[in-house]
Amino acid sequence: MVTLGSDSHKRTHTLVAVDGNGRGMGQRTVQATSPGHLEALRWASQWPQRQWALEDCRHLSRRLEAELLAAGELVVRVSPKLMAGARQGGREAGKSDPIDALAVARAALREPGLPVAQLEGRSREVRLLLDHREDLVGERTRMQNRLRWHLHELEPGYEVPAGALDRRAVLESVVERLEQHQGVVAEIAAELVTDIQLLTTRVNQLERRICQLVAELAPSLLELEGCAGLTGAKILGETADVTRFRSRAAYAMNNGTAPIPVWSGNQQRFRLNRGGNRQLNAAMHRIAVTQIRLKGRGRAYLEGRMAAQATKTEALRSLRRRISDEVYRRLWQDHMSRSARPAAVAA
Repeated sequence: MVTLGSDSHKRTHTLVAVDGNGRGMGQRTVQATSPGHLEALRWASQWPQRQWALEDCRHLSRRLEAELLAAGELVVRVSPKLMAGARQGGREAGKSDPIDALAVARAALREPGLPVAQLEGRSREVRLLLDHREDLVGERTRMQNRLRWHLHELEPGYEVPAGALDRRAVLESVVERLEQHQGVVAEIAAELVTDIQLLTTRVNQLERRICQLVAELAPSLLELEGCAGLTGAKILGETADVTRFRSRAAYAMNNGTAPIPVWSGNQQRFRLNRGGNRQLNAAMHRIAVTQIRLKGRGRAYLEGRMAAQATKTEALRSLRRRISDEVYRRLWQDHMSRSARPAAVAA
């Protein structure tokens, strides 16, 4: 089996082929275009038994990955952290595209069980829409902060409550106050109010669209207590495809809720996992906190763990892990339901 490592850039992809022992067998640089990808496939065809190892930098490698998968190639994703470790342990010093591509290939040989790339489905739509909404929310927050400073300059005693600039009634009252002032500051502040109103409308439209899409793709996930539409969208988008995880333990390791074992002599203890997908980890934490606040099953579990002499922090970590397992089960349930729909329609 020959492994072809790739170091991807905006304009070029550098490929290095290695055998099963990690020994280099050839290299090629191609353009980061469809003709360049076809040239890479023709060059790789000299090795009938092959796999591709791509550094997991999605914006740079996504098009190459999609076209390799469309051609029926086997593609695995290599984390940049693994690639960096392989490069540092290599005998050849320095940093270049061939060195990086070689490190990617050797990391794929060294690490079994790497994520196998698949053609992206509708979960990517959820992630793109959610990322776009978060960008708009961030832009709106920056505008709101600038507006507050302009309002403070115009009327030092006037304060808008935190979070109130998202509401239409509050923005209309701000416009009425600004009409009583003249000058460039008032003019800029009025323009900011108009932009904030437009962004708020768009943000709300995106939220409704995202929630509708998540309800269609993962209805079982939304039935989980504490998991609303946006949290479900974050889980669905960041998980991408639940079938790429071989077990609930692998999924917990991916989202950072699985503790890391630490041995000291003959004693085993566990350390907080600060790795994994932090976006997924934050989603699990939001579900846990919501369940505790609503005095649901999470609250009962937390109190039971604390009654067993666990600290609140330890109990919360255990709760996040249990929620991760339940999310994994529900994602699989939704996946099986979607897979069964075409068969049911055909019947």
